[in-house]
Amino acid sequence: MALSLGLLATLSPLRAQDSSADPLPSWNDSTNKQAIVDFVKATTDLNKSTFVPAEQRIATFDQDGTLWVEHPIYSQIIYCLDRVPALVAAKPELKKVEPFKTVLTGDREAIAKLPMKELEKLLAATLTGMTIDQFTAEVKKWLADAKDPRWKHPYTDLTYQPMQEVLKYLRANGYKTYIVTGGGQDFVRVYAEGTYGIPPEQVVGTVGGTTYGHDKNGKPTLTKQPKLLLNDNNAGKPEGIHLMIGRRPLIAFGNSIGDEQMLEYTKTGDGPRLALLLLHDDAVREYAYGPAQGLPDSKIGTFTQKLYDEAKADGWLVVSMKNDWKRIFADDVVSGQ
Repeated sequence: MALSLGLLATLSPLRAQDSSADPLPSWNDSTNKQAIVDFVKATTDLNKSTFVPAEQRIATFDQDGTLWVEHPIYSQIIYCLDRVPALVAAKPELKKVEPFKTVLTGDREAIAKLPMKELEKLLAATLTGMTIDQFTAEVKKWLADAKDPRWKHPYTDLTYQPMQEVLKYLRANGYKTYIVTGGGQDFVRVYAEGTYGIPPEQVVGTVGGTTYGHDKNGKPTLTKQPKLLLNDNNAGKPEGIHLMIGRRPLIAFGNSIGDEQMLEYTKTGDGPRLALLLLHDDAVREYAYGPAQGLPDSKIGTFTQKLYDEAKADGWLVVSMKNDWKRIFADDVVSGQ
């Protein structure tokens, strides 16, 4: 009996979902929704020539702007900015040194104009030089306290409900879901499992080196270093997928030019493949930016007309936030307008 129950538990994720239940209730009944459902059915039905064994069912998702809000600035950058006062308190000599001097003013326009060299200095100071355990504790504390200024909710509440449903639907049908992000791998790994049901070993992101050592009590530690190992954006995404996953995805979902190569890499594989891009075209319920299709230009989550044209020409799905989604967030998140 125990063996039989164990086998049932193993096989249960591979069963088709109840056909009477809508697996994507936060999606409008559109061709894009149907395409997702049809693809999952085609790749999980043993009787179809398009069937794909469970071990090959890999789905990769960008995070910022694909699974949660990325405007008006990436959450990890806000974390870095919020860490500066504590950093300066510990090292007062930084108070009159750029970029810390500008960040302490709180002038977001001035901060946005900081040159890349200064921003790199800021990232190195706030994201490296501590042990992995110390960094994890700092991020957890920040996530518990910080709130988005528009919705007045923790950042981890601002995930897209339609995308949460896609993640659960895929996993219920034997897919393994990965986050492949340009954001910091260590940062996203802190909350990915609790927020998306994606364990830390299934998060691929931009990552730096670590050094092995011991703390004052002789406990082994890994200390984060500023040496870059993988820039997991643009061409770095398929490189990261090969390095960390070892299989080409069947499904890839992104929202910007930073995801272009991941979608190209996915779509050109053998057999059934699905590539999707989320277009932010709903300024009322979230944000509208592109500049594809005449939307406002943006340095955050740039979705160019060239990318849009490539998607249409190569058979990628372009999901409209405005037209394809019934709702953006879970019910307990009050829309800020």
